[in-house]
Amino acid sequence: MSIVEVKLPDSLYRQIRILAERDGISVDQFLATAAAEKLSALLTTDYRAERAGTREEFLRLLDKVPDVEPEEYDWL
Repeated sequence: MSIVEVKLPDSLYRQIRILAERDGISVDQFLATAAAEKLSALLTTDYRAERAGTREEFLRLLDKVPDVEPEEYDWL
């Protein structure tokens, strides 16, 4: 495990501490989870870009999907 020193504005730290206490976790756990969520979001964007290409390419493919009402079983 690595140790990272982060300087935060007092107001931000207070809010983090309050939310961490509310969730029953430490500030360290809260920050590690927040970093993991951000990393996941960025990596998902990268993955989508690699798999689907550009937004324009994605929209062009999406235009090929027929515009029909879903079948009844799709709502279940």
